[in-house]
Amino acid sequence: MAAMLYKWLLVGGLGFLHPFYISVTEINHNAKEKILEISCKIFLDDTEKAIRKQSNAVVELTSPKDPKKAQQLVSDYVRKHLVVKIDGRPVALEFVGYEVEGASLWSYYQVKNISSVQKIEVSNNLLYEMYDSQISIVHAQVGANKKSTRVTNPETNMVFDF
Repeated sequence: MAAMLYKWLLVGGLGFLHPFYISVTEINHNAKEKILEISCKIFLDDTEKAIRKQSNAVVELTSPKDPKKAQQLVSDYVRKHLVVKIDGRPVALEFVGYEVEGASLWSYYQVKNISSVQKIEVSNNLLYEMYDSQISIVHAQVGANKKSTRVTNPETNMVFDF
């Protein structure tokens, strides 16, 4: 559904206009590898504006002049605005990288040594400082059990019990 919504928000040859402000975060527990895999999809232009506002750095994420700095800016921004707790304990998101896909930016994180998951708590305020109508959608999967929810600015907290 989120993918369909993103496609709907893209406007043909005019580039993209998006009257809605949405981020999509996917959290998957890879039990075999004991890793929590996290990906965040945010509109590219909004991400660049938010990074500029947070760090006072001009950033162009599609083909950055300094890719290492761009990676750090994306990592710093998302980790400041996305907090995850597993079974009541905060976990440190390890930045894996990012990629640009059309008008969107995907950023990837992992948390190692997560053997089992009973509860995932998420505090997500990505782009809330930019848009009063920002929506955060989170999908969480542990084994075959999938759950999703959304919150709208100023709400930030989500809880998934497995």
